Amino acid sequence: MDRTVWTRARAWPKSAAMAHRPFLFWPDPRLTRPSEPVDAVTDETRAIWAEMVDAMRAMPGVGLAAPQLGIPLRLAIVDDGTGVTYLANPRILHASTILREHEEASPNLPGVSAKLKRPRAVTVAYLDETGAAREEEFVLLRATSVQHQIDHLDGKLYIHRLSKTRRDMILKKYEKLRRT
Repeated sequence: MDRTVWTRARAWPKSAAMAHRPFLFWPDPRLTRPSEPVDAVTDETRAIWAEMVDAMRAMPGVGLAAPQLGIPLRLAIVDDGTGVTYLANPRILHASTILREHEEASPNLPGVSAKLKRPRAVTVAYLDETGAAREEEFVLLRATSVQHQIDHLDGKLYIHRLSKTRRDMILKKYEKLRRT
């Protein structure tokens, strides 16, 4: 599979057969609530990350935020095929002025996607899987994914970055797929 394009779900995920909590589906209000900071990285945190990795690989995708599974914590993962990066309390410190267009999707809105322009590179501060504070530059697909995940942590989905007209079109298509 080409991991440069986020896979669009062709049907509703069959979460009952997976080893993780089910994905929340739009318009679940938990998807639009900002998540709570993590006080420290613990074994419980790492267990949640492990569950998130299973969910991400089941999609398949290149990242996931805990709120997508109904876990209201500021936890995310990113994996562009080079290995998983575990992020607790990620925040963008700096963003490139150069934008990159990429097709984005979400298991919370299966069957639909949209092209968005985001900064090509971002510097992110976060706690890693050991609890150590880190700053890292993410570029290209990793930059797109980490920004997408931070949006989820802030209670936003990619559709919130679209114009009202484009968002309404995507949501109309989503509702039609949902009914069938």
